[in-house]
Amino acid sequence: MIMRTVSKDPRTTRGDLVNDLQRAGTKVTKVTITNTLQRQGIKSRSARRVPLLKPVHVQARLKFAREHMDDTAEDWENVMWSDETKVELFGINSTRRVWRKKNTELHPKNTIPTVKHGGGNIMLWGCFSAKGTGRLIRVKDRMNGAMYREILRQNLLPSVRTLKMKRGWVFQHDNDPKHTAWATKEWLCKKHLKVLEWPSQSPDLNPIENLWRELKVRVARRQPQNITALEKICMEEWAKIPATVCANLVLHSQRLNEPALQPWVIVSITGKVEATHSSCKAGVTETCTHVTALLFNVEATVLICGTRTVTGEPAYWVLLGNVTKIQSEVGHKIDFSSSAAQKRLLIKT
Repeated sequence: MIMRTVSKDPRTTRGDLVNDLQRAGTKVTKVTITNTLQRQGIKSRSARRVPLLKPVHVQARLKFAREHMDDTAEDWENVMWSDETKVELFGINSTRRVWRKKNTELHPKNTIPTVKHGGGNIMLWGCFSAKGTGRLIRVKDRMNGAMYREILRQNLLPSVRTLKMKRGWVFQHDNDPKHTAWATKEWLCKKHLKVLEWPSQSPDLNPIENLWRELKVRVARRQPQNITALEKICMEEWAKIPATVCANLVLHSQRLNEPALQPWVIVSITGKVEATHSSCKAGVTETCTHVTALLFNVEATVLICGTRTVTGEPAYWVLLGNVTKIQSEVGHKIDFSSSAAQKRLLIKT
């Protein structure tokens, strides 16, 4: 019952499980529940925050992936990535860990000062490519379309020239209303700038998000005490980020000299993931992003075709004993509709 409940709703608390079992006539402690779940390889972990994806977003992301799956490292090196971010004065320090002895948690060395609303913040716009960081500026007022176009006019092309981008370079920005406004599109068109078509709800696809994290970590180490110092340190640390870091962020998924990976997954008709594996170097029971990507593809196909999902089900790394041969199939060719729906379709035709 414990495994079934947790598999159905991972947000169930130990208290909920204790109460459910007590109503069913079984008395257990929270420690027993923890031990039972850990024996099955399940531990309590923080839920990851991910973009909310509707079927239309899933379709757009799949379309983007298919259109660019054959792009070379040289293609990605010729993209200028851009975005805005907010940097708080004491924001990232809240996640820092310390080494300390028992009962010394309130010693000044082991504490982090906090201020309401992060002690103030600044908004930044920046751009970068695989060749290094471009310009970084502070946005002091509420940004609108006119201000955004002025930022591009003053900073985008100078950054391109500084980084010596090749002819035919591509500009990337997300689908913020300021970026997709008619006036902005017209300005980009007049400047003959090629813009990378970007799927909505996809900040996780933009490598500049990782660069922002790198910047914020570097700034936090220097512990700025006021907004003026925060802005100054942001500019200094941005300029210090090596070009190798930028190149790795852009090209980390481009392994052009290695043989193609071969992840696979066996999914039952009920949507349960029976077995998964990949030819990458991830060991048994390790999480593999290649399998995760494959599961995302399968779930995306399901969301587009119907309502049943698969990635919420547990995955096992041991191949089922009664499985000797599996006929592989491309995800978007699989019919995930129910037998009743198939029957209705046959009647119509």
